[in-house]
Amino acid sequence: MKKFGQLLLAAEPLARMGGLSHLLHPLSDFLACGLRIFIQSSHLRRGNLHNSTLACIQLELTRKRSISRSPRVSFSRPISSSLLVVCGVLLGGCLSAGAADLKGTIVVDGSSTVFPVTKVVAEKFREKHKDVKIQIAVSGTGGGFKKFVVGEIDINDASRPISEKEIAECKKNNIEYVKLTIAVDGLSVIVSKKNKFCSQLTVEQLKKLWSPDSKVKTWKDLDPKWPDQAIRLYGADADSGTFDYFTEVIVGTAKSSRTDYTKSSDDNLLVKGVAEDQYALGYLGYAYYVENADTVKAVAIAPAGGKGKFVKPLPETIEDGSYTPLSRPLFLYVSKKALARPEVAAFLKYYLVDGQELVSDVGFVEVDEKVKKESLKALEGK
Repeated sequence: MKKFGQLLLAAEPLARMGGLSHLLHPLSDFLACGLRIFIQSSHLRRGNLHNSTLACIQLELTRKRSISRSPRVSFSRPISSSLLVVCGVLLGGCLSAGAADLKGTIVVDGSSTVFPVTKVVAEKFREKHKDVKIQIAVSGTGGGFKKFVVGEIDINDASRPISEKEIAECKKNNIEYVKLTIAVDGLSVIVSKKNKFCSQLTVEQLKKLWSPDSKVKTWKDLDPKWPDQAIRLYGADADSGTFDYFTEVIVGTAKSSRTDYTKSSDDNLLVKGVAEDQYALGYLGYAYYVENADTVKAVAIAPAGGKGKFVKPLPETIEDGSYTPLSRPLFLYVSKKALARPEVAAFLKYYLVDGQELVSDVGFVEVDEKVKKESLKALEGK
């Protein structure tokens, strides 16, 4: 309100410079109208506020009535372009002030798989809200939840649902939260582009390879037609949601895996290790495969039981579920305490609406409209 008054006072010298002093009364009424519209439309989503307000002003301009304090000027007559420029500057300033009032720091941690999406959405959001700082770390889904359940972070990026143990920790520490589904991933099994013999694997072969009691040492142990060369394995570490998901759907028990492999929460290190070694194999999120498709290739997977065909991870096979069992949803968990802050609420709403266009750019699959609406309702507490 104070800023609007200051801008209104600034109208007088601007109007006089343009030889428009006789229009100051209509200008005042016009701006007052704008202020009313601004207040009435403040409940709208910030991204729509500008267009909504301009539409309301347009309606006001077409009403055939005169301004009471200046009988010579009415909204039914063409309005001076100079007056419109002044009004545009002043109302634009008010609207900008409303859009720029978000400030604060949002702390995010968690999944390395979700990280690329959150990073690009945060960058785009900050183009509009420069006073909001967003700190993003990568501790893995489990590592992020360790901080989330004690209230150290606002948002946890997660490549798996929260566990029963983590739910109990949240209750113990009075951490209430909201779960949002933000994308669909196709966990990808990769080999080097130098590998010319392996293009597909069954779930049974993967289980034989990754089980805690695995006896597989060479490629020939998986298929007698393949080279008698040692397989060097790369995968997620124990704090990763990707590790939990992969071991659950491939081995049969979450966190059950052989341990003689290169473990890392940094997917770029996994890609590098596999890309440089003809006899290496690893697994990671689809976005990292897509980003490095010039140096690694994704292996087609056939589901357990030998009844399904071999399917490669592609946007369409991930979306329709035919890339099974390695298609999975990705999540954000936000504490309700953090969600009560306007900058956090605005960021998450942007993530679910405008941010969905960025999901496919990163290499994941957008959620369908039904899932998006459910997440928006959860965000709004409905």
